[in-house]
Amino acid sequence: MSRHRRAFLAAVGTAASAGCTAPMAEPTAFEDHERHETTIGFAGDAMLGRNVDGRYRRAGVDPAGVWGDLRSRLASLDGVCCNLECCLSTRGERFPDRTYYFRADPEWAVPALEAGNVRFASLANNHAMDYGQVALRDTIDALEAGGIDRAGAGETPAAARAPATVSIGDVDVVVVSFADHYATYAATEDRPGTAYVRMDPNDPETRRIVGDAIDRANATDPDLVVASVHWGPNWVEYPDDRLVAFGHWLVERGVDLVHGHSAHVVQGVERYEDGVILHDTGDIVDDYITKEDLRNDRSFLFEVGLEGGTLEELRLVPVVIDDRRVDRADADAAAWLQETMRDRSAPFETTYDRDGDDLVLSL
Repeated sequence: MSRHRRAFLAAVGTAASAGCTAPMAEPTAFEDHERHETTIGFAGDAMLGRNVDGRYRRAGVDPAGVWGDLRSRLASLDGVCCNLECCLSTRGERFPDRTYYFRADPEWAVPALEAGNVRFASLANNHAMDYGQVALRDTIDALEAGGIDRAGAGETPAAARAPATVSIGDVDVVVVSFADHYATYAATEDRPGTAYVRMDPNDPETRRIVGDAIDRANATDPDLVVASVHWGPNWVEYPDDRLVAFGHWLVERGVDLVHGHSAHVVQGVERYEDGVILHDTGDIVDDYITKEDLRNDRSFLFEVGLEGGTLEELRLVPVVIDDRRVDRADADAAAWLQETMRDRSAPFETTYDRDGDDLVLSL
């Protein structure tokens, strides 16, 4: 059992013995996790800007409220990795001319990420530069001050492409992060930006850039190599053949787990060779309008259980996003998510066991 989990269980026990009436996790929130030496949560887009920022930046509002009744589950994990779909700053000008711009005040957003047990945030996406260079630098500084590791953006192309090393529980994790949109946001030698590449395994430049990052990640002999990738268009339920091939190439190149995001809806899970590909992890919190045909307000927390640094189990915990917070899904929403994920994973011949509302995949 990791030091983090021992501390969490001790805190729960102390609260119970003191007669504390604050909400606590139901037993499965940590009993399930005790099956594994280390359990890491992978979540999709965390968009803390716009109306989410408007609510939680107000005086007297608890930033932890953004996680709703999922917070105890997140806290019981050894750590959480997500895509940060906004910048953390109160400065800067909109860049470039486009429709949506997302930023959150780091004064509340960093404590919120900490309350959600976020240990790593990918900045390789199409919103990290929404308010220009100054806001990107503020984002990096804010995460560093909060002890949250990041990758996928930096002062130069080399810095943006550099892997992040994160100790989560008893596992050494190295993450490389890349995005396929937008080229306008790409870091250059003269301007900070994101790690942009064309996600095509047949592109020589992509193979060179991403292959070098994966080699650097593996050179440290970590327990787990993760590629956190912002790929493909929005509102698409199944990845196209090119992205599937790119995910396969990542695993062949030395990645253990592909953490995909961008579509705003969950896509299927694939086991390929010795790796696992989460084609899209959807969203974890936002203020987006719900598309009734896609139900982008329904998603999963993807929990990976490891033994001795080896992938053993993937557990999909159903969640719903509503009123600028995330909560555990009710029975109807969970049933819809179970059926949907089974359908979207069928092309990869992935089947799941059911454990209550969760879907479970033995690795």
